[in-house]
Parts: sequence; structure tokens; C-alpha cells
Amino acid sequence: MGRTVITITQHLNETEGMLSPFRRTLRRGDQYVFDGLFAAARRHIAAIGQAESLLPFESALLAMLLEQSKQIAVLEQKLAELIANE
Repeated sequence: MGRTVITITQHLNETEGMLSPFRRTLRRGDQYVFDGLFAAARRHIAAIGQAESLLPFESALLAMLLEQSKQIAVLEQKLAELIANE
């Protein structure tokens, strides 16, 4: 038989598994945001399946995305507080 091509879901799960040491070294709050990045990716699994495989700089890119996500969360909280105080 020929080789079976793994699905993008399997690939994403394997990538998440390979990054588990990176995840474990993050603070608890950052781990939550990191997990959210993979949850967001799973919502777009069909589109990801149409793209090329992930870049080798996954950890660095995910770290950048993590910081951006944290900044957005802080800004959203500040905005909610400003709206509530009006």
C-alpha cells in the first residue's frame, strides 16, 4: 500500500504536541492564550488545509502571535472599562 497523507488536523495536533515543551515554560495565563491560538486555528482548518505546511519558525511566530494576542486582550479590557465608566 501507499503512504497515507496525514490530515491537517493531525498535522496541527502533532505541531501542538511538538510545542508542548515551549507551552510548559510559559506562565499559566500565557498558556491559556497559547491554547487559544490553536483553538482559533482549528476554526479555520479548511483554509489551513489549502495552504502549504507550516514554516520551520513556528515557535518564534507563535511567540509573536502570543504577545499580540495579549496586547489585544489588555486593550479590550481597557476599552470595556472606559465604556462601563461612561
